[in-house]
Amino acid sequence: MKPILSLAVAAALISTALPGHAWVLPAGGASVLAQAESPPAPVPGSAPLPRADAVAAPDARIATRVNRLPGLAGPYLAARQAASDNDFTAAARYFGRAVEVDGTDPFLQDGALVSMVSAGQMDQAVALAGSLPQGEDNTTELAALIRRVDLARQQDWPAVLATLEQNPSTPSAGGPLLDGLFRAWALMGVGRASEAFAELDQLAGATGAAGIAGFQLALAKASVGDYEGAAAALNNPEASSHLQGVIARVQVLSQLERNDEAIAFLDTLDAIENEPVLIDLRQRLQAGETVPFDIVEDPRDGLAQVLVIFGGALMGNEETDPLALLYARLGQYLDPTLPDARLMIAQLLQSAGQFDLAEQEFDALRQAGQMRPAAELVRIDSLVRADRMEAAEAAARMLAEAYPGYAQAWVALGDVLRQNDKFAEAVPVYDRALQILQAEEDPQATWFPLYARAIARERSGDYDGADADFQAALDLQPDQAPILNYLGYSWVDRNVRLDEGLDLIKRAVELRPDDGYILDSLAWAYYRLGRYEEAVEPMERSVAVMSDDSLVNDHMGDIYWMAGRKREAEIQWQRALSLYKPEDTDTDVDRIRAKLEVGLDAVLEAERANGGTLPEGFGLPEPEPAPAAEAEETGEAPSASGPEAPAGNLPPRP
Repeated sequence: MKPILSLAVAAALISTALPGHAWVLPAGGASVLAQAESPPAPVPGSAPLPRADAVAAPDARIATRVNRLPGLAGPYLAARQAASDNDFTAAARYFGRAVEVDGTDPFLQDGALVSMVSAGQMDQAVALAGSLPQGEDNTTELAALIRRVDLARQQDWPAVLATLEQNPSTPSAGGPLLDGLFRAWALMGVGRASEAFAELDQLAGATGAAGIAGFQLALAKASVGDYEGAAAALNNPEASSHLQGVIARVQVLSQLERNDEAIAFLDTLDAIENEPVLIDLRQRLQAGETVPFDIVEDPRDGLAQVLVIFGGALMGNEETDPLALLYARLGQYLDPTLPDARLMIAQLLQSAGQFDLAEQEFDALRQAGQMRPAAELVRIDSLVRADRMEAAEAAARMLAEAYPGYAQAWVALGDVLRQNDKFAEAVPVYDRALQILQAEEDPQATWFPLYARAIARERSGDYDGADADFQAALDLQPDQAPILNYLGYSWVDRNVRLDEGLDLIKRAVELRPDDGYILDSLAWAYYRLGRYEEAVEPMERSVAVMSDDSLVNDHMGDIYWMAGRKREAEIQWQRALSLYKPEDTDTDVDRIRAKLEVGLDAVLEAERANGGTLPEGFGLPEPEPAPAAEAEETGEAPSASGPEAPAGNLPPRP
C-alpha cells in the first residue's frame, strides 16, 4: 500500500474541525498542511492516528506537476481553497477536475475521494476508487477502504475477506480493530458464525475495545437467534450504554419473553423522555407486545454500526477529527436507514458551517420520523451560536410542533424568541412549557422557564408579572446568581426598591465575584443610591472583564461624571460610542451623544422635566451646513448660519 498518503493526511484536506486544520502557503508557492497541536484521540483499541505533518507532504511534487501539466493549476488551487472552507461539494468538483488532468497522483486522488465522501457523493467516490490501480503498492488507504465498503454493500463477503488479507489497514485507517470487525461480519456473511464470534471475543480483549467488540458480538449473536448469548454480551454496560445498545438490549430481552426486566432496565435510565423511541418501546412492552429484534437485518447493517461507532469515537474531542465525517458517510452508504449515521452527519456538517448540506440530513430525519429531541436542542443552540436566528427559530418551532408535550422544546423556542428580542411572543411560549412542567412531580424543573419568562415579561413592560416570576424562581433556587442579579438590577434600573435590589445584587456578587454583568449591576445600584465613590471600584472591575461592551463603558462614564472625574467620563462615553453595534439594543447612543455635548447633569435635568425620558433631539449638535457647491446644485442659497435642519433629521447612528 502506498505510504505517501495516509488517511490522516487525506482527512486533513478538509477541516471539519474549523480551527484544527488549515492550508498554509509558505514562500516559494509549495503548500503544507498545518494541524492543531493536539492530535485527535484514537479509536479505542487502535494505535494513535499520525499527525498530518508527520507524513511526507506531496505538495512540492504537485507544484512541479502544476508547472508541467497545462490545466492543473486552476482546479488544484480552487480545490485547496474550497477544502479549507469546508465547501465539500466545490472541493469534490475541483479535485475531480484535477484528477482528470493528472489521474496518477495519489494526493489528488485522495483529495477527490475525501471531498466526494464528505459531500455525500458516494456513487462518484466508489466509481473513482474502483478506477484507480489496485494492489499493495498502488492503493491508497482511503481508496482501499471505500472499495471494501462497496464490496460489503454488494454482499460480496469472500471478496471482503480477500481484501483484508491483501491490504490490511494501518493504524491511521482503523488498524487491527477495524479490520477485525470487518472480518467478523464478513465471516457472518459467508455463514461461519462460530469463527465470527471467536474473532469478536478476541477483539474484546484488546485495551479499550471491550465495549465496541461486545456490542458487535451481541448484534451478531442476536442476528442468528442466539438471544441468550446476546443478552449476556449486553449485560456489560460498556456494550449497551449508548442508545443503540439500549434498544438492542430491550429488544433481546423481549425476544426472551422478559418484558418486565426490559421495563425495569428502561426505568433505570435518566431523561428517557428525551428519546421518543425509548418511550415507544416502553409502551409496547407495557402492553405485552414481543418487540422484534431489528437493529441489524444482515451483516451490512452490522458493519454500518461499526463505522458509525468509529465516527462517534472521533467526535468526542474538543476538535472533531475529519475522519468522523468519512466514517459516518460510509456507514450511511451501507445502511441508508440508520438514524445515528444521518444524525452524526448532520451534526458534523453543521459544525463545519455547511448548513445547507446539514439541513438536507435534518429534513430527512424529520420525514422519516427519526427526529431526536435532545439532538435537536443541540442543533438549535448551534444555530444560535452561529447567529442563524431565523433557522434556529424555524427548527425550534418544528421541534415544538413534532413533540408538543416536550417542555424543553417550548423552552428552546422561547429562548430563541427572547434572544431575538421577540419578548412578547416568548411569554405564551414559556406559558406552554410551564403548563407541562407544573403537571409533573418535580417543581425544580420549573425554575428556569419561570426565570426566562420573567425576563421576557420585564422586557415587555409587564413589571408586576416579571417580579412575580423572578420571586417564584428565586424561591426554588435561592442561590442562583443570575436570578438574584436580574431581579435586583430590574428594581435598581427602574429606581424602585433600591435597598432590596442592592442586597440581591450583593448576594449575586458573593456567588460570582468575577462576573462582569453582576459587577455592573452592583455599581449601578450604588449609582442609583447616590453612592458614587462606592460605585467606581465594582464598575472598573466590570469594565476590565467586559472591555468591549458598549453599555458597561457607558455606565462607567456616568459613574465617573458623578464622582467628579469628568474628563474620564467623556473618554468612557466616546469609547461606548466606538464599541456600539446594532445588536446593542440597551445602549442609547443619542443619550451618549447628548452627554458628550452638554454633560450628564443637563441630560438628567431634561429627563426629569420630560417625565423620565430624554426629549427627542435634546443636546444633539446641529447638522453641518451644506457646502456652497452642494447648495448651488440643489438651488438653495447658502446662509451664514447654515440651513435649518428639518425636524427629526438627527446625525446618523454609528
